[in-house]
Amino acid sequence: MIRFEHVFKEYPRSGLALNDVTFQIRKAEFCFLTGHSGAGKSTLLRLIHMAERPTRGEVLVSGYSSTKIRSREIALLRRKIGFVFQDFRLLQNRTAAENVAFALEVTGAPRGAIRSRVSKLLAQVGLASKSEAYPSELSGGEQQRVAVARALAHNPMVLLADEPTGNLDERATRGIFELFRSINAAGTAIVMATHNLDLVRSAPTCRVIELDHGTVVYDSGRES
Repeated sequence: MIRFEHVFKEYPRSGLALNDVTFQIRKAEFCFLTGHSGAGKSTLLRLIHMAERPTRGEVLVSGYSSTKIRSREIALLRRKIGFVFQDFRLLQNRTAAENVAFALEVTGAPRGAIRSRVSKLLAQVGLASKSEAYPSELSGGEQQRVAVARALAHNPMVLLADEPTGNLDERATRGIFELFRSINAAGTAIVMATHNLDLVRSAPTCRVIELDHGTVVYDSGRES
């Protein structure tokens, strides 16, 4: 489903961000990305999202190749990819329901279908009773749940998460992680970048890919 083939990514000012990265993530897999700040985790997620292209090598996502994909195809691919960020990125002047609906509105979904879908998504993340609340009226964990609901709007095949618990306390972190586990159990692949090694250790069945200065130094899913 996701494959990196000898991927290098270099930036003019900061230099090499990824160095000869090769791996494959299978359908419905749960994969942690670990490593220090600047190790290349966010760059790797951006390459999957096709927000960046490799300097060398190839990234393949759901049959689309980074070497051949066209601009209009990127928009189609991104409907299959949900993305959750550390800082939530919610629209502050919109309610929880309106934030989730926005992801559907921009793709032209019918209004009646949007209302029904939003209700189901907020119920899925445990926020059915908070649909009319604004972000400022929600806790950090609740705001992240809204962001997760929004990322699930198009029923993606993979959910990317870039330090999604970085701004949360331990209880909220555990709640978001359990939400991700339930989403994964329903068939959605999860690729989660995190510094929280306690979280990683609590899920020994999940795959772990560790990056160090842009190089994969450990992959629990690598065949020996």
